[in-house]
Amino acid sequence: MQNGETSIKKALEKKAAYGPDIDLNKYKVIRDQKVIDKLEDAPKDIKERMESVGITSSKETERDGSIMFIDNKVSHCSNKAPEGVEIMPVKKAMEKYEWLKDYSWKLVSPDKDKYTAKTYEEDADGTFVRVKAGYHVKHPIQACMMLGTEKGMQTLHNIFIIEEGAHAEMISGCTTGSHADDGVHIGVSEIYVKEGAYFSYSMIHNWGPKTSVRPRTGIQMDKNSRLINNYVILNPVATVQSAPAAWLNGEGASCQFNTICLAHPGADIDSGGTIFLNAPGTGAEIVSRSITKGGRMMARGRLVGNAPGVKAHLECKSIVLEDGGQTLAVPELETSFADVDMTHEAAVGKIARDQIEYLMSRGLTEDQAVGMIIRGFLVGGIKGLPQELTDEINDAIEKSDLGH
Repeated sequence: MQNGETSIKKALEKKAAYGPDIDLNKYKVIRDQKVIDKLEDAPKDIKERMESVGITSSKETERDGSIMFIDNKVSHCSNKAPEGVEIMPVKKAMEKYEWLKDYSWKLVSPDKDKYTAKTYEEDADGTFVRVKAGYHVKHPIQACMMLGTEKGMQTLHNIFIIEEGAHAEMISGCTTGSHADDGVHIGVSEIYVKEGAYFSYSMIHNWGPKTSVRPRTGIQMDKNSRLINNYVILNPVATVQSAPAAWLNGEGASCQFNTICLAHPGADIDSGGTIFLNAPGTGAEIVSRSITKGGRMMARGRLVGNAPGVKAHLECKSIVLEDGGQTLAVPELETSFADVDMTHEAAVGKIARDQIEYLMSRGLTEDQAVGMIIRGFLVGGIKGLPQELTDEINDAIEKSDLGH
C-alpha cells in the first residue's frame, strides 16, 4: 500500500485533464455544523437554498429517504422505507458492513487528480444508499449537499448500490448557504447497478457565482440494467468540470447521460461523459443541451464500443444567446467492431426570429416567447426526465432573465 499512498500524495499536485486549475490550499475543510433532526425545522435560509434545488422539507413525507450534508458533516438522515432501502453516512455503513470495502474506491481512482486525492486524504464521508434486491422504491430518495462556510471545501465520497431487480429514483440537490459564495465542492460517487436493476439519478445545482465544482463519478452496470443520469445547472457558478464514466459490463445494459446547462457571464463549464459498451447488446446515449449567455460551455462526449451489436448515440446542441459567450462540442466515437450502430450529432445556433414572432402573434410577449422556446430546447428530445425535474427546470426558467 506504500506505493499507493505515494501516488496519492503526488496526485495532490496533479491538475485535472480538463477545466481551470484550483488552488485547494486557499480553502478549508469544515467539519463542525449543526444537526437538523427534522428538515422542516431547518433555519429559513437553509430551507430556501434546499428548495432551490428541489429538496423541500414539506415533501419529506413523499420521499423514501433523506440525507443532508452541510460542509463535511451529516446534518440530517432519515429513512421512510427501511424494508427496502438503506440510507446512511458512508463511514457508518463501512462500520456496519465489512464487504463494503470491496465497493470503495474501485470505480474512481484516488490518484486520478488533485480532487480525488484530496477527498481520499481527508477520509471523506458521504452518502451510502443501498436498494435491496427486487425492491421498487415508491418515492424518490433525496440528498442535499450544501456548502455552508465562506472559503470552505466540501469533500464527499458517495457509494450507491442498486441490487438485482431493484428500481430507484434519486434526486441530489447541491447548493451553497447564504454566506458561502466562494467555495469548492468535490463529490466522488461510485454507483453500482446490478443485474436487471433500474436507477434514475438527477442532480440539480444552484451554487454561488464564485463556487468551483469538481464531481468525479464512476458507474458499473451489470446484465440488463438501466441507468439514467441527469445533470442540471441553470444558475450562476464560477467553474464546473464534470465527466462521469460508465462501464456497461453486462449484456443488454443501457445507460443515458443527460446534461442541461446554462453558462452565465464569467462561468467556465466543462461537462460530458464517457461510456464503455463492454458487452454485446448494450446501448448508450449522451445528450447535452446548453445555452450560453456570456459564459464558456464545453460539451464533451465519448462512446467506446468494445463489443459487437452495441447501439450508441451522442448529441450536443447549443444556443448562443449573447455575443461574447463561447460554446464548444467534442463528440468522440470509438470501436474496432464492424457490427455496431454508433452515431453523433452536434449543432450550434441561435433562436430564430420567425419562431419568436409566431409565438408573439399568438398573444405572448417577446420575453414569454423566448422563455417558451428555451424551455422546449432544454428539455425537448431528452427522454426519461422525471416530472419533478422538468418542473424544476421550468421554474428556474421562469425566475431567470433569459427572455431579456
